[in-house]
Amino acid sequence: MTSMVIIGAGPGGYEAANVAAAGGVDVTVVEETGIGGAAVLTDCVPSKTLIATAEVTATLRRAPELGLRQTHKFEVDLDAVNSRVRRLAQAQSDDIGRGLERKGVRLVSGRARLAAGAPGHLHRVIINDDEIIDADIVLLATGTTPRELPEARCDGDRILTWKQVYSMTEIPEHLVVVGSGVTGAEFASAYDSLGCRVTLVSSREQVLPGEDPDAARVLQQVFESRGMQILSRSRAVSAVRDGDGVVVGLEDGRTVRGSHVLMAVGSTPNSSDLGLEEVGVAVGPRGHITVDKVSRTSVPGIYAAGDCTGVFALASVAAMQGRIAVWHALGQALQPLDLSLVCSNVFTSPEIATVGVTQTDVDSGKVQARSTRLDLSTNPRAKMQGIQDGFVKLFCRPATGNIIGGVVVSPRASELIHPISVAVAERIPVDAFQHDFTVYPSLSGSVSEAARRLQNFVE
Repeated sequence: MTSMVIIGAGPGGYEAANVAAAGGVDVTVVEETGIGGAAVLTDCVPSKTLIATAEVTATLRRAPELGLRQTHKFEVDLDAVNSRVRRLAQAQSDDIGRGLERKGVRLVSGRARLAAGAPGHLHRVIINDDEIIDADIVLLATGTTPRELPEARCDGDRILTWKQVYSMTEIPEHLVVVGSGVTGAEFASAYDSLGCRVTLVSSREQVLPGEDPDAARVLQQVFESRGMQILSRSRAVSAVRDGDGVVVGLEDGRTVRGSHVLMAVGSTPNSSDLGLEEVGVAVGPRGHITVDKVSRTSVPGIYAAGDCTGVFALASVAAMQGRIAVWHALGQALQPLDLSLVCSNVFTSPEIATVGVTQTDVDSGKVQARSTRLDLSTNPRAKMQGIQDGFVKLFCRPATGNIIGGVVVSPRASELIHPISVAVAERIPVDAFQHDFTVYPSLSGSVSEAARRLQNFVE
């Protein structure tokens, strides 16, 4: 029987385990922190649960715009919110673990590393320093760890990483968020909606520098209209405790004082102490494990998936990398990872969802495309729900009209992006896409309307 050891039980690891077990492989999964990994226990699932609560509070605050009068003041009990966050994360972890065990996967709690000395084409894995397994296939899915600045060491109390915020029991009086990428923007948006005073420290001119510039501009305008302070072109270099607060030092000598600070300055791959050098697995200059489009490392039979590869820090991509690794190792038919088909979402308020070709690709001349942008302010359902900010943008090939990308800025943009994602993957032309029925009135109607405008060259 083919044997496989998976180091790390995040989305890349547990999805690979599911596929391998279904294929009759003897699978052992080794995980140090808990089944589901950081994505389930301290990252994606907890943050989106917190954001779900923030969305409700934001809706309640907009009630007067919809003709509803508040007779009782509501309050946010952050201790209860975070208790629910942790409870749901653990429940999801337990569900995944039970599912793997039902399929015959062996789950081991602890650490594992690669070692030389396995016979033939096998790969030696040492688990918890007391068990040795020689396996046909190894998958490394060890994730990342939040990056810390040398002069801003996180203490889990006032200076926090995004994994530590769920220990807070009260809404911070003034939260300083350092970093305006996806993680920083999401938490800034959530705590602002929860009623917290937020200052966002951004080293760039605009928040979300890696996203569609039009979408990022809308989000920054929304943030500022709510009263959030955004310190653009400001790089934080330190954060120190000062009594019951924190002082954040900026590169230009200015300081920002708050009650808490959330450091969202990137992450580092968990690739040390894995025995990679010992067996010859190549890593990149920042420590990411080097893989190709079928998740192979530089050593035959050893694969890697997820954030530790630095390919695309999304749970969906990690899961696909893990599945592809198993399919390739077992000699099954597969499609190599195609990042042009990946749809992603920023869970701010409003959300920003993207797929395929980007505005930057078009503006730089890398991709030839026609595009159109349709503001949601013209959508009847948006008017009914009091939605004032957002848009739908589509890109298509000039010659064929095939849809090759899209952006949605809207509440639940993560749901609205799916038809565009299908259109990109299936190479559907705008001429066909525009004729598909949508419900009236609906936000999805703007997706079809954008296609009609693009087909008719109406800007």
